[in-house]
Amino acid sequence: MSSQVSSSHVFGVGVIGAGLIGNKRAEAVRQLAMGRILGVADVDREKASTFADKFGCPSYSDPQELLKSRDVEIVIVATVNKFLAPLSCSALDQGKHVLCEKPLGRNADESREIVTCAARNKVVLKTGFNHRHHPAVWKAKQLVDEGRLGPLYFLRCSYGHGGRSGYEKEWRADKDLCGGGELLDQGVHVVDLFRWFAGDFEEVFGVLPTYYWDMKVEDNAFAVLRTPKKQTAVMHTSWTQWKNKFRFEIFGEKGYLAVDGLGGSYGMEKLVVGKRRVSAESGHPIYLSGPPDEEVIEFPGPDISWMEEWKEFVQAIVGKRVPCGSGYDGLMANRLIDAVYRSARINSPVKVGNED
Repeated sequence: MSSQVSSSHVFGVGVIGAGLIGNKRAEAVRQLAMGRILGVADVDREKASTFADKFGCPSYSDPQELLKSRDVEIVIVATVNKFLAPLSCSALDQGKHVLCEKPLGRNADESREIVTCAARNKVVLKTGFNHRHHPAVWKAKQLVDEGRLGPLYFLRCSYGHGGRSGYEKEWRADKDLCGGGELLDQGVHVVDLFRWFAGDFEEVFGVLPTYYWDMKVEDNAFAVLRTPKKQTAVMHTSWTQWKNKFRFEIFGEKGYLAVDGLGGSYGMEKLVVGKRRVSAESGHPIYLSGPPDEEVIEFPGPDISWMEEWKEFVQAIVGKRVPCGSGYDGLMANRLIDAVYRSARINSPVKVGNED
């Protein structure tokens, strides 16, 4: 990375993928004075043209034409899952820093290829884990790191939506294009949050039914994960939730934290801080029975996670450091996802080895 890059540097940004997420990423770039959109590439010429008009940049049908520009220093890859690895590697091999949308490829092998490309070219790679940057989640992580819960016991997450008419005909239902169903779609966010809060896991067990949608991938994912210290994480992600829902909970010796909502259709974001009551009559804490005291912190503003994640990425590039939600984090999340798929196939718990 160039030693001349400073905090005042405005990065040239190229976007590959002019869909919903590509637009969200580009809007975050536009909102902050740290980057400028220099071009967009998408095989759908109409989407690319609409994006170009919106952000005042050229459009390309061939991503390689965009990547040729020396002025493009950062590339955001927000395509269908099948193309994340080849396009990210192409950008990395041309010396570009890359923010690759989650999941980091369709499986751990593709993730490993991307991570290897970044290391070989000595550029910064970030996985698009914007959920880390929701303010309630970020605050919860601060409280855990401060020891406010004491030793962690277990985590739970319920996350889902209800699809939409024709969902079974979209790319997310095509195994070749998506690589996996709801486990890989929303489940990868959950697995990443579990790792962020509790560290690495050594064993998983999963059940992956398809209840409603006529597709060859799962529309629901149930999984139990355990750390070497036997802390347990339980998740259910669903395309048959019917009403959008996100609830993420962390329980420890001193109490619990619960994040409800992600803003928008998922409801206002809130953080519930539960504190077990302690006797003041002893020199060491004696926890009292009964309901804990609760504090509710509300975050009623717009979704700032995309801007906060973009800010973190740019600051990591400037500071020549590993970003929060790195390529390695994307690889480790996909290793766990792969293990859950394997567990569901054999109907048995699966051990997760160390990454060399």
